[in-house]
Parts: sequence; C-alpha cells; structure tokens
Amino acid sequence: MAAEAEGTGLKQHQMTTSTVVFMIFCLCAAGAYGIEEMIPAAGPGLTIVMLIVLPFLWSTPMALIAAELGSAIPQEGGYYKWVQRACGEFWGFQAGWWRTISVYIDNTIYVVLAGSYLASVAELSPLAEYAFKATVIIVFTYINIRGIRDVGFVSTAISILVMAAFGMVAVVGFANWQMNPFDPFTPPDQTLLQSIGGAIAIGMWMYAGYESMSTVAGELKDPQVIPRATLITVPLIMAVYILPTMGGLASLGEWTQWASDGGYSYGDVVTQVAPAFGLFFVFVAIMAQFSIFNTYIASGSRGFFALADDNLAPRILVKCSKDRGVPYVAVLSLGIFSLIICMFPFTVIVVFDVMLFMSAYVLIFVSACILRFKEGGLHRPFRIPLGNLGFLLMCVPPVAIATLALFINGTDYFVGGIFALMSGPLVYVLFKRRYGGLTVNDAEKHPSNPETGLAIGDLKRIASFFAGVALIGLIANFFLPWYDDPPSYDTTYGVVGLFDILMACVRWITLGSGALAAILWIASRRIEPKSPTELAMPVRPID
Repeated sequence: MAAEAEGTGLKQHQMTTSTVVFMIFCLCAAGAYGIEEMIPAAGPGLTIVMLIVLPFLWSTPMALIAAELGSAIPQEGGYYKWVQRACGEFWGFQAGWWRTISVYIDNTIYVVLAGSYLASVAELSPLAEYAFKATVIIVFTYINIRGIRDVGFVSTAISILVMAAFGMVAVVGFANWQMNPFDPFTPPDQTLLQSIGGAIAIGMWMYAGYESMSTVAGELKDPQVIPRATLITVPLIMAVYILPTMGGLASLGEWTQWASDGGYSYGDVVTQVAPAFGLFFVFVAIMAQFSIFNTYIASGSRGFFALADDNLAPRILVKCSKDRGVPYVAVLSLGIFSLIICMFPFTVIVVFDVMLFMSAYVLIFVSACILRFKEGGLHRPFRIPLGNLGFLLMCVPPVAIATLALFINGTDYFVGGIFALMSGPLVYVLFKRRYGGLTVNDAEKHPSNPETGLAIGDLKRIASFFAGVALIGLIANFFLPWYDDPPSYDTTYGVVGLFDILMACVRWITLGSGALAAILWIASRRIEPKSPTELAMPVRPID
C-alpha cells in the first residue's frame, strides 16, 4: 500500500532492494552502448584501462557519497537538498538546476539513439523516425504518470534482458579469444593525452548517474534501500562494461572499426556464432534506451518538483495526482521538452550536456566534504569508513577529473557548456524574485534583501560564480588553441573559420564575466546589509 508523504502530496511506496538496483542500473548504464565510440578514440588498451580505473577515481566515490548522504538526508530532491544544506540556497539551486537540465537534455539523447538504432535496420523517413520517437516519449511519460512502482517494474524487466544479452557477449567473446584486447594501447598517431581527451567524456558519462535515484527518496517508505542498492550496482555495472568489451575486442579485433552507428558493436560478437542474434541485439539496444529514458523521467521530474517545493520554480510543478501521488505536471514537462528537442541531431544536444552534469558533480563533492566537517555528528546509517582527511582525499581525484574534462572535450563543448552554466544564476535571480525561494517558508532563517529581492549575500555569490567563469575562460584562452585541432571544426560542422569564432566567444565570455563579477562585488558592498539580523522580517514574493 502507498502512503502519502507529509505535506507534499507524493505517495510513498514499498520497494525492494532488487527493484532499486535495477532502477539505478538503468539510470547509470542499461548496457555498454556508447563504449564503442571510446575504442577508436582512445585505443583498445586504454579503453579497457579507463573502464577499470574510472570507477575507482570517478564513479565509486560518487556512489559512496550518494550512499552516505542519501542515508543521512533521505529527502525528495536528493543531491539538490545535500548541496543546499551544505552551501545554501544559491548553490543548491545551481546544483539542482544544472543537473536537472542535464537530465532533460540527456534523456532526449536516449530517444535519439533509439531512433538511430531502429533506422540502422529499417528504412525510415524523417517523419517516420520522429513518429517512432514521439511514440516512445508518450508511452514512457504515461508509465511515469502511473507512478514509481510501474517505473520500477519496467526497469526490472528490461534490465534483466540487457544483462543477459551482455553476459552472452562476454561468454562468446572469451570463448572465441583470438588476439590481445590491449593491443595497441593507444592509436599510433596520438599522444596519451590526446587519447584520454578523446574518450574521457564518454567514460565519465557512462559511469555517471549514481546520485540520480536520490531525487525520489521521498517516495520510498524505506529510503535506506537506495544506499544499499547503490553499493550493489557499482560492481555490477563495472562487469557489464569491462567483460563484454574485453571479450569483444579479443574475439573480433578491428578496433578502428568499432562505432555505435555503422561500425562493429557488441551484437557483432555474438553474430559470429549465430547470425540471427544481430536483430536481437538491435532490439536489446532499443529497449536499453527505453529503460534509461523511463527512469530518468522519474529522476529528472523530481528535480524540478523539489525546486518548486522550495519556491524556486513555478509552483505548478508541485501538483500531484490525487489518486497516485505523482508530480504529473513535472513529468509532463519532461515529456514535452523531449518531443521538441528530439528533432535535433545527437551532437547538437550533447554539446550542452557534459559541462552541466560535471559542474553539478563538483558541487556535490564539495558539499559532501563540507557536511563531513560541519556536521560530523549527523546521523549517517551508512558512513564511508574513512576519517575526514581520507574522505577529503577520496573526493580530490573526481573533482580533478571533472575539472580537466571541462577543457579537453573540445572548444565547441566548452563554449556551449559555459553558456548552459550561466543559465543557472540568471534563472535563479528570476525565480527567486518571482517566487520568493526559501524566504517564503521561513523568513527568519532565510531572510531576503528588499533592495534586490535575493537572499542576503547572493550578490557576492553570483559575483564569485562569474569570477570563476572568468578564471576558467582565462585558462581556456591559452589551453584550447594549443590543445584543440582547428581544421577539424571546418569539416565537422561545415563552417569555415568556426574555431576562430568559438575562440572569440571564449574571449568575450572571459572579459564579460570578469567585468560582471567586479560590478556585482562593488554593488554588494553598497547594498548588502551588514548582518542578516537587520532583515529578520518576512518578505513576500515580488509580483
């Protein structure tokens, strides 16, 4: 039976550990699809090494933090609430906005990929392909409106199918071992740094998502099932990635020909012994994209629900169906967004995605460290067995990897990502002034400055954000011309001199952000109160 979560309209459900394991599996993996692009970009040896090493440096720290903070703060909104508690309203909003928008963009990618997989075996007109995508979006939006239990049931069924398929790939691959899967380690014409740069974003993307299940914690009668399931899912996903990839390369070879579209893939490994399995793997690939889309509707829609519940997004997003307790307006918003964005190509969509989720991850790691030191006595049913110094050292590698990845994905990703990041402070100002934010719920604890309509200290926080953007832009002005390949942009996008245009954008972003940071800092010294106690009066939303 479902129970209503106090004060939210959400319904709480009893869900087993295995169901949550399958949901996290869908959020983070749903198969090894996408790794095909890493192999020719990084080389077979480096690809396998990255698949083995990245979990320890990138995804396992996030999974452990998600388990610890999820057990200590099991609230709807998950990571958004963690960052808010550690860093305050402004930075909490940035984490919630960046990661939720990332999910909205990310989710559309899976629909686009499903359409591409179908188009690889059936001739589809552009209209027919869009009709297929729209049908997928409508069906799984409906499943999510029915509730989290139906989402879990679909995730379980598809996950079992995907795991069985990739288990078969691993078995067939190892049984037909013919060559060294680590040879060559990197492409002969690339340096090690170039090889890492060509694949690290994909690797980080493949191992991302462990925090996403936290956003639905308020809908589980026993939210502690999420950290337990997270710890089970980490080695499971590693096995689904590493073993089929190693077996596939050992049996097929042809590492330069691997690609998710039009090249060798995991399905080709099993077609060596049973050609009919080719169509079966196309079906599995499509179903895998469905499963990711299905679970991310649940996760992403709850991100906006949590923001709206804190008066930092339109209040209509907190509306829940009376019978099922589902935030149906937030769910529908994701479906409508996907119907529009799925008309764009994969490359256009993903340009804005990478920097958003990496930046949100950095805030989550920083917040986890702050809470360890500031709230060491906070009850944590699951606690990472490290002291504060060890905990801090565990967070350093993923933050360093995320920071490095900002610069080595390419100038197009950098510019698109920076513009996407800057939407955070802009939307925060609009929503905070319009809806009032946390001040509406508790004006004494979260006083606002009547001169700005923002929280006390927000001008300095926004100034620090743009100062950080200016610093990143300054580094990019020197690094990107040295690292990137300008002629490749002419051929990739068909625009002569595009790299020069992008670098001009980087320069203007750097100068503009630096100037704005200085202006806001000066303004904050003039109009910010000296202490919050001066403004301990209620402030209503600005109409």
